[in-house]
Amino acid sequence: MDASSPMSLQKATPFQDLPQASPKPYRKSFVTTLMEAATLRTPSFKEDTYFISHLKSSEKKALQELKDKLSASEASDSSMWGIPLLGGDDKADVILLKFLRARDFRVGDALNMLLKCLAWRKEFGADNITEQDLGFKELEGVIAYMQGYDKEGHPVCYNAYGVFRDKEMYERVFGDEEKLKKFLKWRVQVLERGIKLLHFKPGGVNSIIQVTDLKDMPKKELRVASNQILSLFQDNYPEMVARKIFINVPWYFSVLYSMFSPFLTQRTKSKFVISKEGNVAETLYKFVRPEDIPVQYGGLSRPSDLQNGPPKPASEFTVKGGEKVNIQIEGIEGGATITWDIVVGGWDLEYSAEFVPVAEGSYTIAVEKPRKIGASEEAIHNSYTSKEAGKMVLSVDNTASRRKKVAAYRYIVRKSSTV
Repeated sequence: MDASSPMSLQKATPFQDLPQASPKPYRKSFVTTLMEAATLRTPSFKEDTYFISHLKSSEKKALQELKDKLSASEASDSSMWGIPLLGGDDKADVILLKFLRARDFRVGDALNMLLKCLAWRKEFGADNITEQDLGFKELEGVIAYMQGYDKEGHPVCYNAYGVFRDKEMYERVFGDEEKLKKFLKWRVQVLERGIKLLHFKPGGVNSIIQVTDLKDMPKKELRVASNQILSLFQDNYPEMVARKIFINVPWYFSVLYSMFSPFLTQRTKSKFVISKEGNVAETLYKFVRPEDIPVQYGGLSRPSDLQNGPPKPASEFTVKGGEKVNIQIEGIEGGATITWDIVVGGWDLEYSAEFVPVAEGSYTIAVEKPRKIGASEEAIHNSYTSKEAGKMVLSVDNTASRRKKVAAYRYIVRKSSTV
């Protein structure tokens, strides 16, 4: 790797973070206003640290009481996610505190919830579900899938149900009660795989992030499935989700929200983040780094990238309305190959790439001619091998728009192996 990149707004260095400007909050939509009213001004969710020393005396007492009641029950030798519930270690305390937190430290209610969950896991076969082939290969990586981590290290689960607008697909998956049960089992399998990534220790990563894409979601047809999924998760996976991010929220979301709202606690509602169509990348960039965000949501992560180990870090920047940004990647030697990825959330602007030789009298080469990039287009991935020393200039022209946009890029320069 050999490159240094002065930029018209900031200096870029390969695979290092750039200083970020916080995006301006967009004007509240009608849907957002409705959501805020629906949550009754619930304070923003604050994740538990699970340190015993951070608990109130009443909460410590409740934890010990739950252990005593569990010890006196028929489930005294039970375990969950491979952790003995009365093992006397921090991991067991994390699990028990999740059930207590979900029931506001009411010991009787927490014990009842815990026992029902243990019974359900045994009946459902949840402990051995992660490696089973449930016959949903076509849905993997499309409907619900774990991909990457947020900036705090939480595993991220993406959910998208727009594919079920296709009636044939809907009938194949939800056509009858037996099919629905099989789908629910697969959906639990995805969640269980995410839970395997958690630490279950005080101060560690003990919950996941849920990103749900509501674009083209057939709300009426999925009513039964949605209710069952929400009820099943809330009853058996307490405090397993740190944040629920809804993206591509349509105007009718208030109706959808009222449908499943009765199944949610106020604490669950406090985890909600709402993003209307057109603000997906801007919202996700606040929580997840661009190299971990799927390309269809304004990130740089492609399915093929996941086979090559951890993603290469990207640099974030903003493109203001009425502004053109030039990213200059200098110090490229003759024969070297530069490979780059670049994306702007909700593109709708002009992009181009050119190579500018150092030698006087040499001509600038249009690697990618200026073209308008549509709002729904994914990240650009390209490479160029130089015949002489020079610099690569990537340009994004937002002069026709008044809206500020989030963006990200990364690159690598490989020197020629020949002498």
